[in-house]
Amino acid sequence: MTLTKKELHIAVLPGDGIGPEVMDQAVKVLQGISDSFGHTFHFETCLIGVDAIEKTGHPLPAATIERCKAADAVLMGSIGDPQYKKYADKFRPEDGMLGLRKELKLFANLRPIKAYERLHHLSPLKNKRIKGVDLMIIRELTGGIYFGDHGRKENDSFAYDICSYYQEEIERVAHLAFKEARKRRNKVSLVDKANILESSRLWRETVTNIHKASYQDVELDYLYVDNAAMQLITNPIRFDVLLTSNIFGDILSDEGSVIAGSLGLLPSASIGETYCLFEPVHGSYPESAGKDIANPMGAILSTAMLLEYFDMHAEAKSVYDAVDYCMVKSILTNDLEPDVDYTCSQLGDVIQALVAEEEGINLKGLKESNSSII
Repeated sequence: MTLTKKELHIAVLPGDGIGPEVMDQAVKVLQGISDSFGHTFHFETCLIGVDAIEKTGHPLPAATIERCKAADAVLMGSIGDPQYKKYADKFRPEDGMLGLRKELKLFANLRPIKAYERLHHLSPLKNKRIKGVDLMIIRELTGGIYFGDHGRKENDSFAYDICSYYQEEIERVAHLAFKEARKRRNKVSLVDKANILESSRLWRETVTNIHKASYQDVELDYLYVDNAAMQLITNPIRFDVLLTSNIFGDILSDEGSVIAGSLGLLPSASIGETYCLFEPVHGSYPESAGKDIANPMGAILSTAMLLEYFDMHAEAKSVYDAVDYCMVKSILTNDLEPDVDYTCSQLGDVIQALVAEEEGINLKGLKESNSSII
């Protein structure tokens, strides 16, 4: 089969802490894909977070926004640093991330959660509960209680936060969820609190109508958020795609991360009508910055999501295959396998070499350092 050669311009936002290190590995892997499949990827590094504050006085410079909007996709590392308090009177590094989401109008966050058999021992859940788990949480990003009216009254003795949604905000993320389910196991679980909240009743009505009109081939079920939280721990295999509002998705996606056993394994994608952004789920972990010990898997798997977004499915599969191979062969960083202890950059080199092989995964010619690949 002849593959169409593609050319992509990618804005790279290394961010803070371990962000630059894991982003280096993500770029390496995309360069390996380019070598193997003949695509052309152009990378432009942009400032965000603490680095941007120190160099420009703002966590999200106008130049970064401009370059991200001009790019086909954005790859972002991690944002945040405990030293942000020195900027507290003005802004935080995280304001750069939130501002970028707003500027790019990213309305949905996709977070896949997979239980790798090789790493079942890292999860606090029993192996039998997580065996075979492979699910996707789709969280609405622009509405709900985080963006509703909020404040205090009566001499600060009364506080309020309003949860509000427009029907069209629900519609666009629901369409995305149903389309994603068609690529997977064809099931969507809507998570809400429709027995109590009027906004949740609008969610349920809207999603039900869209399902009847356009996606009857996809199975749809409904769970109240408290039940979903319990099921995610006791019976996660039942889920394929979970669709939910901003605050519920924020909580459930963090809860679901324990299934994988490590935040360092989790990628994510944030999607809008025009723009797209891909980033690992983990934080900036500034204590490990510059030590070459960070786990780059989440960043590398985020590149696979980027490739899928642009219909480069064979290319994405080569990344997934390379990661699976590393799991089987114990080619892992210290947080996952202390007895093997590959560095961040070494793991990036291995996966780059794997995806650069046109005929499957082959470690021939790969230089070994202080760890054995065999």
